[in-house]
Amino acid sequence: MKGRIHVNSTTSGAVIKPKRKRWGRVKRDYELYLFLLPIIILYLVFKYYPMYGVQIAFKDFSPSQGIWGSEWVGFQHFADFFNSYNFWTIIKNTLSLSFLSLLFGFPAPIIIAIMLNQMMGKSYKKFVQTVIYAPHFISTVVLVGMLNVFLSPNSGIVNHLITWLGGNPILFMADAGWFRPLYILSGIWQETGFATIIYLAALAGVNPELHEAATMDGANKWKRILNVDIPSILPTIVILLILALGNIMSIGFEKAFLMQSDLNYATSNIIPTYVYEMGIQKAQYSFSTAVGLFNSLINIILIFTVNRIAKKLTETSLW
Repeated sequence: MKGRIHVNSTTSGAVIKPKRKRWGRVKRDYELYLFLLPIIILYLVFKYYPMYGVQIAFKDFSPSQGIWGSEWVGFQHFADFFNSYNFWTIIKNTLSLSFLSLLFGFPAPIIIAIMLNQMMGKSYKKFVQTVIYAPHFISTVVLVGMLNVFLSPNSGIVNHLITWLGGNPILFMADAGWFRPLYILSGIWQETGFATIIYLAALAGVNPELHEAATMDGANKWKRILNVDIPSILPTIVILLILALGNIMSIGFEKAFLMQSDLNYATSNIIPTYVYEMGIQKAQYSFSTAVGLFNSLINIILIFTVNRIAKKLTETSLW
């Protein structure tokens, strides 16, 4: 046994600790670590290495001089963004779109998952799951194209229905007031089915004995949902809510950009589209990088704050 145990004589009693080799576990499970290697390389190359270029947010970047050769300007680009005439408009548009998407989009998969979990017919349940999950595979470009076709003032089926009911055609895609409802509703239609899978998996892990006990106590379906299903999947709901709130400033660029036009610019101009406009169209690389870095810092602060609050209130958190 020599060399395999260690006796700690500093305590009142002898404590025997097994001597562990530093790389013993790695050698034993090296196949699993090899599976992780491609993911680690992927993150190093595409997630961490590009952070090298973040420094241009603090420089007056010139492509001819390169990153290191460009002059340092400190926080000048951040100050220019904060003092710009449209700063509060962009922030308001971004936050409004994010919070409204979260308010209406986050509960939808939970409700649908609970409804599907209560269905008795397996074939009908699978059919509904397939129907609501299929839109997830539609690309953003196709989705916006469908919106343009269905909502066209001349040939769109929606405006034909409005005209048939005695109303006047509505320029949905050109009206600033309709940008947010269309963005949110199309997002719910496209992504609810995919998010439902997570909650269905959580509901599948609920102990059936809890439902049997509740039924014996005279609880109906509604009471079993409130007192058994929802408390059982609450940790999953909290984790996904933390992630959603942590990405509150990260709205998808593609759909907002494709839906954007000069007529709805007042509400569709959000941080991602503003970064594209300033960085790609106007070649203000340092300024657009500073705006994007500001957006990322807000997300980091939010996810740490929400995680801390959730941990205190529900004892469930990411870390």
